[in-house]
Amino acid sequence: MLEALSSQIKSKQISAPKFPFLNLFLFIFIFIFLMNSFFLIVQAQNTFIYAGCSQEKYQPNSPYQTNLNSLLSSIASSSSQSLYNSFAIGNDTSAAFGLYQCREDLKLRDCTTCISNIINQIELLCPYTDGATLQLDGCFIRYEERDFLGKMDTSLRYKKCSNSDNNDVEFVRRRDDVLADLQGAMSFRVSATGAVEGYAQCLGDLGAGAGSDCSSCLADAVMKVKSLCGSAAAGEVYLGQCYVRYWEAGYYDHASPDSSNQDEAGKTVAIIVGVVAGIALVIVLLSLCKKSLCK
Repeated sequence: MLEALSSQIKSKQISAPKFPFLNLFLFIFIFIFLMNSFFLIVQAQNTFIYAGCSQEKYQPNSPYQTNLNSLLSSIASSSSQSLYNSFAIGNDTSAAFGLYQCREDLKLRDCTTCISNIINQIELLCPYTDGATLQLDGCFIRYEERDFLGKMDTSLRYKKCSNSDNNDVEFVRRRDDVLADLQGAMSFRVSATGAVEGYAQCLGDLGAGAGSDCSSCLADAVMKVKSLCGSAAAGEVYLGQCYVRYWEAGYYDHASPDSSNQDEAGKTVAIIVGVVAGIALVIVLLSLCKKSLCK
């Protein structure tokens, strides 16, 4: 009798429903979570700061383009071994000169990622230009048709000041202390005093030490950030071969009218990259849907 009852129970058991898209949805969720985490990690070092493109352009397939492509390839390769390097490719009028630098607190793998990103962006922003400069938060690249390597350049390339001011005497004192400390950097330095933080860096082709080109460049940058940003809660100044940044702890809402063009350029690059990534994701998902339906 028990065997008959057991048989009846088994016959009434309902097989568990199958959800062909469950694994797909789970994959999508995990994929989006991981990609979001990744972008949060790399977002800071890849934040667009400014770009500059020369008016002169080269002809496609010209000797200069060949040398420039070799230069960019050398920069990409070198970034896995060093945070700074400079190159001169070619020996005639079509020679290409360039350098790159990553922030000194980055690891080599992060430097390589930043440089790869910056090369992709510079090709979008400055197509076929004889010279270009692009600064991201974590790295910098510059190339020209003329030899600029090792030549002093303290011209103002970019400045940005927060919309908010802080006229508190204590804040101004602490900010000045941080800037004075940064001015003495040998190449790269991070400084903090109370609620004010900052960092500064010189290009690798500038000499270090008191009275050096690096010290002179930073002194000029500190003077400019004080005069241009006044009592702003955050400010940054980028010269040809060095930069200085400071901010009040917990605040980094930089904005100024004169930087709108650079911000729009950064947004354009972000949109292009986002669209390409979105298309790639759609293709992957459609492929997975097709496989699920075929099962």
